[in-house]
Amino acid sequence: MTTKIKQPSNQQNIHSAYMHFERLQWANLRDNVELTLSEEHLKQLQGINESLSTQEVIDIYLPLSRLLNLYVKAQQYRHTVRDKFLNSKNDSVPYIIGIAGSVAVGKSTTARILQALLSHWPEHPKVALVTTDGFLRSNQDLVTRNLMHKKGFPESFDIKALVDFVAAIKSGEEHVSAPIYSHLTYDILPDQSICVEKPDIVILEGLNVLQTAINYPNLPDRVFVSDFVDFSIFVDAEAHLLKQWYIQRFLKFRKGAFTDPNAYFHSYSKMSEDQATAIAGKIWDEINGVNLEENIRPTRNRANLILRKATNHQISSVQLRK
Repeated sequence: MTTKIKQPSNQQNIHSAYMHFERLQWANLRDNVELTLSEEHLKQLQGINESLSTQEVIDIYLPLSRLLNLYVKAQQYRHTVRDKFLNSKNDSVPYIIGIAGSVAVGKSTTARILQALLSHWPEHPKVALVTTDGFLRSNQDLVTRNLMHKKGFPESFDIKALVDFVAAIKSGEEHVSAPIYSHLTYDILPDQSICVEKPDIVILEGLNVLQTAINYPNLPDRVFVSDFVDFSIFVDAEAHLLKQWYIQRFLKFRKGAFTDPNAYFHSYSKMSEDQATAIAGKIWDEINGVNLEENIRPTRNRANLILRKATNHQISSVQLRK
């Protein structure tokens, strides 16, 4: 199928670093790629605050999986060229896809859908998913550093451990371990880890995976996670929608996970809905909203692709870097 890309309609778009696709334009780029996921599988992949339709996967994520498959194949070909030049056979290294965006924007759902879709392509059946939450400092460490009120901000992560982890993957190590974070206890699980065993693709999902030295002008020589990312995606939405989704998610947790006596936020389950709504709004205004504007959104235009969401978590448009 040949799809004509709509030409920019104004001077601003002409000079943009991105090609802009409305939803239907992007959907037409699927090129007859078939959906390999069942309705039941899709239900398992969606987030607590999202209603993921089959049409959303067909229109948005199938074209994206096709694009990513082409990128991965291109890298595999480059490895073949390298081996031909060196006259030797070297192991290929995983292709790393970084997914960034705000709290409550749906990064985890995007990551899970792409993992499921990409693992069905024969060129790269082994796709690992790692969230950077595992590299948050422990609550005890955050309290010691007076950073509990900035959990999720760049300084609340063990950046060195995260960079070392991604560097080990990119160097081709056979077994690389990462800590596990529990959203129930709101802390790192002691003595527990996941092991990444040389997959074809690694999807790395987190708030700050696109940060660079630009965000740290006093540390120009520092190495960042983004230095190892082959393709980056930013999931975006208007701030008022993100706050609304965060509050909705908080209220659902209040009736679900927070009712567990072991939950860090168990006390919130005993509040009235009005009280919980007020608390969630305060947390957003003082922590998550600030982190979004100061640290997360400034990295958006570094992404190779931006998924723009509208109401009901539906993706309205896609921007692909030229």
